[in-house]
Amino acid sequence: MLEQIKDYLYVFFCSMVPLIELRGAIPIGAALGLPWIPNFLISIVGNMLPVPFILLFIRKILAWMHTVKHFKKIAEWLEKKAHSKSDQVLRYASFGLALFVGIPLPGTGAWTGALIAALLDMRMKYSLPSIFAGVMLAAFIMSGISYGFLSFLSFLA
Repeated sequence: MLEQIKDYLYVFFCSMVPLIELRGAIPIGAALGLPWIPNFLISIVGNMLPVPFILLFIRKILAWMHTVKHFKKIAEWLEKKAHSKSDQVLRYASFGLALFVGIPLPGTGAWTGALIAALLDMRMKYSLPSIFAGVMLAAFIMSGISYGFLSFLSFLA
């Protein structure tokens, strides 16, 4: 029992880490032998937990980073990365943000989606549900890949 709780906590914290996020946490949970539904839900909660904070505070954090010599290049890199991906989001607004977050490719995800939404001054009442929809899409895709589409689909039927 204690070992399984540790596994769930591991998945939860992995899903909060940028670059790993839910896309890495779900396969980790599957490899640890966790059932797909709890793995799915814990990964979603962990992936979404930082999003409101990113949406609320990232612009202030980036502005501060620009004033600190050692962080200025990191802030510029983050802004450049977000702006380079923003065309995909701007084209379709909230739906584009959901698709951007939901398609599990390198450089996409809840963290980058929240950064883009914040830098584009998207209102939280639009960006947060869009990011959540994208996280759900990514969770279904990654669960299907990690647990096998046929067994995953047979469980849904």
